[in-house]
Amino acid sequence: MRNPATLAGTRSRRAAGAALIAALGLAASACAGGGSTTTAAASGSALPTVSGPVTITFQEVYGTKTQLKTITKLVDAFEAKNPDITVNLEASSNYTALFQKENAEVAAGNTPTIGMAYEDNAQTWATAQKIVPIQDLAGTNSPAEFSTFYTAIQNDLKLSDGDVWMWPLGKSLQLQAVNETQLAAAGVASAPTTWSQWATDLATVTAKEKASDSKYAGITVYPQGTGETLFEELAASYGEKLYASDGTPQFTSADAVKALQFLQTEKSNGSLAVGGSTTDLYPGEDALTGGTAVDDLTSSAGVYYESVPSGDKLGFTALPGDSLMYGANLVVYTTATTQQRAAAWELLQYLASPSVQAAWSEGIGYYPVTSQALSDMSASYLSENPWVEQTIGGLNTAFTDPAYEWVTDCAVYLDTAVSSALSGTSASSALATAQSACEAKKSTES
Repeated sequence: MRNPATLAGTRSRRAAGAALIAALGLAASACAGGGSTTTAAASGSALPTVSGPVTITFQEVYGTKTQLKTITKLVDAFEAKNPDITVNLEASSNYTALFQKENAEVAAGNTPTIGMAYEDNAQTWATAQKIVPIQDLAGTNSPAEFSTFYTAIQNDLKLSDGDVWMWPLGKSLQLQAVNETQLAAAGVASAPTTWSQWATDLATVTAKEKASDSKYAGITVYPQGTGETLFEELAASYGEKLYASDGTPQFTSADAVKALQFLQTEKSNGSLAVGGSTTDLYPGEDALTGGTAVDDLTSSAGVYYESVPSGDKLGFTALPGDSLMYGANLVVYTTATTQQRAAAWELLQYLASPSVQAAWSEGIGYYPVTSQALSDMSASYLSENPWVEQTIGGLNTAFTDPAYEWVTDCAVYLDTAVSSALSGTSASSALATAQSACEAKKSTES
């Protein structure tokens, strides 16, 4: 799946992100088992089970091509196993449209049974008592499936009160799509595993390209957006994330300044340059395909769009540091009846089960949320996509931004800061401006 956030404005960092292509070029490319709800609640009373025909609605963004085929097949199988439950899928064309619809329904008190939410959406809705915590569905804050999820996913399902309010469907991480043939030709044995090695390899490939008349000219551009996602990941790798756990911006920290100066250096030595346009949303893919870049920042949900020139070898590898994690979660709204909640929990458990996660992953490219699903994935798929097993461990160490609305809004200020710094403004000055703007936004929204 291509990055749905390309259509979602400031959501860009939550899918594949707006990143960079360079000579070792970077750019934005994209975007456990089921059970019964009879678990005893904390009070000792039994949770309800589905006792007769019930219809639930599920609002989602999987209404096209392979995505539609996959989710329809899985839901049909669920209904066959649960003949009393009917699931009506209501698809939106992208996350922007989905969240506009959900917010309007929340305001009108006319929500579906199940919806999709990013962390900040869920925090807002939970505070307004518009969604129910998982404990109200499962009878516990830690259902059996929860412990099987990768660590970063477990953390992501919780809101500021420490309780689990969301349930996962699929996750993605940023990856490097690399032209292994051209890396080798430049004397780089493999994709870099540290950011310092990444910089060294950039210089190596850039130097070779500048001295060569080959078509591998090292075009260095990035699309709309400014590499804010890559900037966040760089800052985190130096030791301090751009946001504290309570959402306080930390844009002027020494680590943030160092990360932005890193990008400035890569631009100044010819390994990184500004580019992209409203008509070219995926220049990284284009450059990799055309042979003018050897590394494109993509996502696990975008690997199917990557290619290299005929005769060259395409490979995928993890980022040199921890990645931001993407993928909206599932929530259940408070307007659901008791029977609808019971049916919704049955569906959520089903969707998180290993066999279904395996089918979901193979169908649309997201990682499965539990390692148990790997044994249910076909040997042929894993053989053709070795990056899945090689990089999925990143779901234990990945991170997400704190679940506050102003954090999403502040992405615009970070975008501007990175763009300004790459245009000549000092890193510290650009980040100070972004810090002030984000602090003001936080003060009005918190």
